[in-house]
Amino acid sequence: MSDSEGRDRETRVRDAVARRRDIVNRAITEELPIKEPERLYEASRYLLDAGGKRLRPTTLMLVAESLAGVDHETVDYRSFPDLTGGRVDVLAPAVSVETIQSFTLIHDDIMDDDAMRRGVTSVHHAYDLETAILAGDTLYSKAFSILLSNGAPTDRTVRAIEILASTCTEICEGQALDVDFEGREAVTTDQYLEMVEFKTAVLYAAASSIPAILLGADDETVEALHGYGLDVGRAFQIQDDLLDLTAASDALGKQRGSDLVEGKQTIITLHARDHGVDVDGLVGDDPTTAEIDAAVDRLEAAGSIDHARGLAGELVESGKRRLDVLPESEARGLLGDVADFLVERGY
Repeated sequence: MSDSEGRDRETRVRDAVARRRDIVNRAITEELPIKEPERLYEASRYLLDAGGKRLRPTTLMLVAESLAGVDHETVDYRSFPDLTGGRVDVLAPAVSVETIQSFTLIHDDIMDDDAMRRGVTSVHHAYDLETAILAGDTLYSKAFSILLSNGAPTDRTVRAIEILASTCTEICEGQALDVDFEGREAVTTDQYLEMVEFKTAVLYAAASSIPAILLGADDETVEALHGYGLDVGRAFQIQDDLLDLTAASDALGKQRGSDLVEGKQTIITLHARDHGVDVDGLVGDDPTTAEIDAAVDRLEAAGSIDHARGLAGELVESGKRRLDVLPESEARGLLGDVADFLVERGY
């Protein structure tokens, strides 16, 4: 692929995300209004209002567009045509998925005591620990009530709720594994991939499969789209691990190299350990930029950076093949572009 092709794809994805992000942002303010007690709801909306790419709701909307064969410019997402002649509110699950994402970020920052998120002070530092915990819990419960309002037949809605509930459980399991791995010397690649599947990829899988369920797609289609989400979600997390080392702190919205400082196990550090690198001794508790640069150079020399990029690329190609269950359309093409973008993005 040439540089110009990569830039063209990035432009397509960013444009597609931006157009749908505006719609999702308006829906977020509708579904999650600021009310009494104001401090709680302001804290709940804090990260949602701070920004975010809205990749998961965009994925959900693109899947729905592809299945229904509709045009983004003309369709009403609040009254979206399903595959059986009915109507579904697609924005309800889109906001629900993004709400769950924000809940996980608030609690993740509390656990890691991260001071920054999305370029702003993290919720528990901007407010206080108690309010941040309550804000995360509020978003968690609101996500289910929002999803319930989608208007699909009851059996489909129940199935979608089951997917979201199991997804939340798996996210917690993945986070627990991530914490447990910090105290382990030996973690296998398979164990790491299971952890990122639970911690990160399952929410992409939910975003990809829930619209298919609500619109009445067959089980084969639902399963394939769920697999697409798992593959690209795992690739997304690997790219996040890479960006933690290679992107500037300003772009990350947090300290560069924080994973190394916190002793997190990533596919990069696992590979490096297997190739004789003293990962624990790469940086101190408060590393300088020069120390982070030297650590990255050491990981690159061990081939660990390239190994991670290669694995992410393989996962993306696997995910794109699963899109064959969808009819040819602009939306399906964008889903493939989104998969590529997830491992090519610079932040």
